[in-house]
Order: sequence, then C-alpha cells, then structure tokens
Amino acid sequence: MAKQDYYDILGVNKSASAAEIKKAYRKMALKYHPDKNPDNKEAETKFKEAAEAYEVLSNADKKARYDQFGHQAFDGNGGFGGGNMNMDDIFSQFGDIFGGAFGGGGGFSGFGGGFGGGQQRRVKGSNLRIRVKLTLEEIANGVEKKVKVRRKAQAPGTTYKTCSTCNGSGQVTRITNTILGRMQTATTCTTCGGAGQSIDKKPNDADAHGMLVKEETVSIKIPAGVVDGMQLKVSGKGNEAPGNGISGDLLVAIEEEKHETLQREGDNLHYDLYISLPDAVLGTSKEIDTVTGKVRIKVDAGVQSGKILRLRGKGIPSINGYGKGDLLVHVNVWTPKTLNKQQKDFFESMKDDEHFLPKPESTDKSFFEKVKDMFS
Repeated sequence: MAKQDYYDILGVNKSASAAEIKKAYRKMALKYHPDKNPDNKEAETKFKEAAEAYEVLSNADKKARYDQFGHQAFDGNGGFGGGNMNMDDIFSQFGDIFGGAFGGGGGFSGFGGGFGGGQQRRVKGSNLRIRVKLTLEEIANGVEKKVKVRRKAQAPGTTYKTCSTCNGSGQVTRITNTILGRMQTATTCTTCGGAGQSIDKKPNDADAHGMLVKEETVSIKIPAGVVDGMQLKVSGKGNEAPGNGISGDLLVAIEEEKHETLQREGDNLHYDLYISLPDAVLGTSKEIDTVTGKVRIKVDAGVQSGKILRLRGKGIPSINGYGKGDLLVHVNVWTPKTLNKQQKDFFESMKDDEHFLPKPESTDKSFFEKVKDMFS
C-alpha cells in the first residue's frame, strides 16, 4: 500500500516555511494525542504518521531528499519508520512541541505511560554513522549489505535503580524568586544524565554506565537507485541507552564507487565507444558494458563521430519508482595519427573523391543540438 504524502498528512504545501510545518504538526499531534484519544488505534496511527512526516520535513537535508526522491529516499530501513515507532521515541524527540498542553514536558500518560507527571523518562542512545561503498551494479540492482558495527550495549548482569536525585523523572525542577515573581525551570538531571536511573550493580569490565562495546553484524537493505551522499537509517542499531532507554540509530552514508567504463548522470549512464575509421565506413558490431552485463550493439555503416546511440531502460532505476534511465553510447571515430606510405597514398587519392567530401544532411544534428537532446 502506497504511503501518504508527508505534506498531505500535515495539511501543508511544499512551499510551507519551517514555522508553518511546525504549527501544522503541533495541531495534528494535539488532535490525535493519546491522552485525548485513549485506546483509539486510528488516532494512534495518525499520531505516528504526523510524527514521521514532521521528522522528515523539519530537517532541511531530509526534506530536500524527500522533495527529490519521495518516500523511496528513506526505504530500505532508511526512513523514520513511523509505523513501527513507539511513543517514547516520538516524545523523546518532539516532546517540546506540546509545551504545557498536557501538564508539561510532553505530558504523555497514555499507552503505558512514559513521560508525564514525574514518571520515569526514557532516554535514547547516541546514533552511529558509517559509510558503505557501492558499485554501480549494486546501485542499479539494489543490494543487501552485512556490515560489522561496534556499538555500546548493556553489560550482562547490570542492574539499575531509580535515581534518588530526580526520583526517576530524569529532570530536576527549580523554583527561583525574581522581580517578576516565582519562575519554575526544569533541567536534565546531572546525576543520571536524564535516564531516571542510576547504576545498582555492574560487572568490573563495564563502564560507569554499565555498558560494554561489542561488535555486531547488521544487515542493511539498500534500494536500487540510491545516489552518492544519500543517508539511510537503520532504526535501533546505534548505541543502546542505560536502563530502560531506547537504542540509537545507525546512519548509513552511501558512497558510489567509480566505474571503469560507465559514467552516471542522474538515472542515465554514459559510455564512450571508440571505433576505427574502417569500422565507421563499413559498419560494425561492438560489445559494450552495462550494469546488467555486456551487450552487443550494431553500428551502422557511415556513422558519424559524435553520434549518440540510446539504449532505453539500460540505465539506473529511479529511486521514486518511475522506471529506469537510459544508456547513452557516444560514438567516437578514431583518426589514426601515423600512416605508412601505402595508407597515405590511399587517402591522398581519396581527397577529391566525392564520397569523402563532407555533406551534412538536415538530419545530422550539431553538437549543441545533441547536448540539448541529451538533457531533455
């Protein structure tokens, strides 16, 4: 089932400002907030959809990629994963959006609790970032990569207790008397770092937070058509958080390896085919590289240098699912630089032959027309 457009979810257009997007999200989130809609699965789904849309559209880099590639920019474990998000994850990132509408600090009490009225807060572990190199063939076909990641995880045997400083809330409230009256501020608890828990017992080889670094193999599904510099996200494969916290994410930056004979331009590929003068005169067939293997193409007799042969559908699949690009074969007639006497005599004799005189036809396009066609 196709995912709904993020702009439609929030009820804004593509030209909406950051402030308008935030305002629209707050309106949606308050409407479908779990405290207002207890045990309402439809409201819960809409609440998560709004959070997913806002997570992308409120980030300039993600918004740009979404505007260009749509939902497929975040497929292959690359999206926010709104349908699989838990409420703690949403409130840990966007709790400030709600202000005091639900008792302050996000005020989340529905769906098992987690953020309201002095209850225990769940923190999120830090994200990890890696680069994955892909060949042009892997980009064209999509690939599943298995990578080894060193991530923090809770050490076996580690136990936690409620932080005595913040009583498990993760925040410390202070009241200050000012000339304007009594002002209340809430800051992250420095004792537990906002986790609401402190170490009770831990193994000797664990760090101060009861964590160990371990190596884990993570499988990453990379969709066809990704571009160099694109970032995918594997949810929950970053560093774990102490206690009952939420694991961070693994951010995967795509790096495209240079191909030996093919050059990429968007979804199209370019190939330089060099042929000899006799082949250009008499015609020939040549084997060339594509991302799905080698293919043999026919070069007609009398082909002109600069001719572009278009192999439709032999390029890169669109990340948006709009078909495939083309492979553009650029024919270059190779002129010999050195000739023996017999060869020189032949061409001397052909200088004034009418078959060797340039006679461009109306169908022979100029260089600029070819460039124009290539980009249209």
